[in-house]
Amino acid sequence: MSREGSAGDPGVDPLQLWLGSDQPRRGRKPAYSREAITAAAVALADAEGLEAVTMRKVAAQVGAGVMSLYSYAPDKETLLNLMVDHVSGELPTAHPLTGDWRADLKAIARLQRAHMLRHPWLPAALTTRRVPGPHTLAFLERALVALRPAGLDGAAKLEIFAQLTAFVAGHVAYEIAQAATSHSPDRAAAEARYLAAVAADGHHPELAEALSAPGGPLAPDATFTRFLNRLVDGLDAD
Repeated sequence: MSREGSAGDPGVDPLQLWLGSDQPRRGRKPAYSREAITAAAVALADAEGLEAVTMRKVAAQVGAGVMSLYSYAPDKETLLNLMVDHVSGELPTAHPLTGDWRADLKAIARLQRAHMLRHPWLPAALTTRRVPGPHTLAFLERALVALRPAGLDGAAKLEIFAQLTAFVAGHVAYEIAQAATSHSPDRAAAEARYLAAVAADGHHPELAEALSAPGGPLAPDATFTRFLNRLVDGLDAD
């Protein structure tokens, strides 16, 4: 995508992006909407990954001229912000809360994981700073309500939500990578042989002991739950 922006570029003003009109202010009545353009970009990312999202491809999806799209999304960062918030609208914001903030936080993490698995490009899109739009803020608000019984101050609650989201994004990225390599049994076998050789060389006794111990369930859901429990149960609410 062109118009990548440069280091130090402040980008689009969040007030203009999220609270202003979603239509160009000048010229004839637009034939397209920011919503339609964003949805087309999301569909491309879902099907082919973030690298496939170019202004030219998005324009072709909606039947627009490439240059006309810059009135809606002047650069890549703006479009990514729009895409992230667009799909965040799928996250439920009225799901019931139990009052047990740890249980509710784990439920929120499971919603995030399912959401990111539906949109495998999301973990990468979330690695850089994003300006939260209305859908993202609605889900954040729900998470802050869930954390209210913990008795934490506002800054701590925001930090915990950021930590949880980063964990989920990192884990989903790992899951996606593992799923891709699982289609190559020869590679998996080669990796197993390598680790067995390393464990047997006498230079890595701790690793050898760890590899010889029985592991936990390897099913993706069980693995995620085990890691999530370690994270959330270890959070300090003091």
